[in-house]
Parts: sequence; C-alpha cells; structure tokens
Amino acid sequence: MERTMTRRPTHPGEILKAHYLDPLALTITELADSLGVSRKTLSAIINGRAAITIDMALRLSQAFSTTPDLWLNIQRNVDLWDAQQGDSPWRKVRPIEGIQEKTL
Repeated sequence: MERTMTRRPTHPGEILKAHYLDPLALTITELADSLGVSRKTLSAIINGRAAITIDMALRLSQAFSTTPDLWLNIQRNVDLWDAQQGDSPWRKVRPIEGIQEKTL
C-alpha cells in the first residue's frame, strides 16, 4: 500500500542551511565562492526558490563529502510531492488495458 505524505518534504536548501551553513558558520557568499556559483544561485536554493541540479549535487557532494544521490533524492522527493498536488493533467491518464505492471 502506498503511503501518502500530508506534509511537503523538506527542501534541500533548508537541509543545506540547517546542517551545513549554520553549523559551519558559513555565509551564502562564502559557500557560493567555494562551490564556484553565484550568490544569487545559491540563495535561491537555500530559500527554496530553485531546485538542486545534477551539477549542483556534484558540487555539494564534493564540498561536503556526501554523495550526489543524497542531494538529488532530497530534491526528487520535493518535486514528486509538488507534482502530486492539485488537479494536474496527469491525473486524467488511465491504465492501458492488457498491460500488467512490470518490475525493472
């Protein structure tokens, strides 16, 4: 049975701020310089206005000794939750007759 989350998953920017910037006393400008990105780009991520891209996941994983998958999975959870909210056109798609679910 599929579990439905009632609360939006934590955005990776919030995790970045709470678990890395604040404890390490890093400013957005300092981290942006270290990552080789603009302050504006990093600020948008931290404030939940932009998503973690593959490139950014690689940069963060290198800077904080994590994996790119960590950052991409956090972002994927947010993106999937967002997509499942509201009355989106994908909800009108019906199963195709004669096709059974296959596992990859």
